[in-house]
Amino acid sequence: MRTDLGDGLGVIDLCEAVLSEARRVVPKVRLMALQQQAHGASLTGDRHAVDQLIGEADRVLVLVDDDLPWGNACRRTPGYLEVQRATCYGRLGADADANGLWAQVLEAVPRTARRDQGVYLARYATSAAASGHPDQALELVRKAAAIAAETRSARMLRELSAVRRAMEPWLDTSVGRDLDDALAPVSERG
Repeated sequence: MRTDLGDGLGVIDLCEAVLSEARRVVPKVRLMALQQQAHGASLTGDRHAVDQLIGEADRVLVLVDDDLPWGNACRRTPGYLEVQRATCYGRLGADADANGLWAQVLEAVPRTARRDQGVYLARYATSAAASGHPDQALELVRKAAAIAAETRSARMLRELSAVRRAMEPWLDTSVGRDLDDALAPVSERG
């Protein structure tokens, strides 16, 4: 929740508290704390810490072997930690690096994971727009919006709103008009 509020230092403090007892918590909790701390670091602009924390989380991932019914995305989602890294890079404004990761991640997403695919496409579109590639962003939005219209995922709709903000420099162009058309099926009036 602190991440959603943009409170990077709060995220880091909470994660450091968990990690101070790392030997007493199961690997899954350590992994979750490390990747959340990476998100906190991205909110404070610390790319080095993001890479270090995601790298450490990757080393912990092989230790996650419990049967607890919660927090299994790290084992179930292909490229889980690269998704976290790409999200952090986008937040840091390292959009070219985020774009490469999103392209890689999307190749591994199973067809059955429609909501995840839509969210990743929307985040990729945001990074593409932020790195000055509105045409690429528009193509990604079209795919994400089609999935959003089908699933009505609230998370995906939030991500598509972020894309629209990233596309503001082009809203008065043909790409902007095409963006409005692409988003119409998932807009409040659509």
